[in-house]
Amino acid sequence: MPDRQNRKNASPRTRPGTHERPEPAYAAGVPEIPGLPRRPDGPETDAERRRRRAQFLRELAEARQLRDRVQPRRAKTARLRHAMRMRTFRW
Repeated sequence: MPDRQNRKNASPRTRPGTHERPEPAYAAGVPEIPGLPRRPDGPETDAERRRRRAQFLRELAEARQLRDRVQPRRAKTARLRHAMRMRTFRW
């Protein structure tokens, strides 16, 4: 095992030229979301939250459509099961 006390054999987790640990992306407590500007001044606004939620729901619907195309037999049984559930539901 190499001697890590020596400056030439610094830990591979340190930045080149320094001997300190790098800041993780989640250091501020909120994970970094690609494509979303980060607000350092405080909590997110309602508009930002609604925008993120709408994006998530769009991606979820797209994933469901893809799953239905890839597994048509399972999608058909799910549709039939849902129809049966709706027929037997009492309003």
